[in-house]
Amino acid sequence: MEIMLEVKNVTKSFGGLKAVDDCSLSVKEGTITGLIGPNGAGKTTLFNLITGFHRPDGGEIYFCGERIDGLPPHEVFRRGLYRTFQIPRGFPQMTVLENLMVMPPGQLGERIWAPWFRPKAVKQQEAALKERALEVLEFVDLIDLRDEFAANLSGGQRKLLELARVMMVNPKMVLLDEPGAGVNPTLMRKLVGYIERLCRERGITFLIIEHDMDLVMSLCNPVIVMSEGKKLTEGPPEEIKRDPRVLEAYLGGQYR
Repeated sequence: MEIMLEVKNVTKSFGGLKAVDDCSLSVKEGTITGLIGPNGAGKTTLFNLITGFHRPDGGEIYFCGERIDGLPPHEVFRRGLYRTFQIPRGFPQMTVLENLMVMPPGQLGERIWAPWFRPKAVKQQEAALKERALEVLEFVDLIDLRDEFAANLSGGQRKLLELARVMMVNPKMVLLDEPGAGVNPTLMRKLVGYIERLCRERGITFLIIEHDMDLVMSLCNPVIVMSEGKKLTEGPPEEIKRDPRVLEAYLGGQYR
């Protein structure tokens, strides 16, 4: 498998705090890779650096062979790299269906002159996007909520909506920040199943920050462990379970 994402000696400080410290890691194409570590290890900051929300103080980041560190978020997005947040960031006052339809970039209706000079083309594209969005909502089992405002969804349903929004842009890679947080076990099983299907059937690569170790160990391979802003170790879940440093620092001995 080819390396899709490569982080080389990246550093980032906020005042006197070094959040990411000479961190190097890579993610191979077609994998569901886990990223674990204690609070303050630098995981979310690393996500922000990869996706352009912060600029690194040093180091380099490559996606599909192209350097992306320093690019603004919308440019990173256009290259096929998408991320979610610990707290879903949909549009609360729009319906579930509308949240999906606004996702694809470069829509004709976004151009101020198109509705006047190309109304038929705009309507055709909008109809195609609606049909696609309905198919995606069927996939994630949110079709019955298509006309519900996103603000009225439960925490777990909002996580499913985030995944549905991902599917509308056909990304090459998705960074998921704690997809299991606030999700009940039933919806969590659905979410895991959808992630596995998207990886297997659509070839989407995932890098997942998650504190639920049962979820990480069952879903992710390999697993990367961060500590104090840098990579501590990496390996398949069975090896990570047995690593004394990981057991002591992150898993609390539950897999001993």
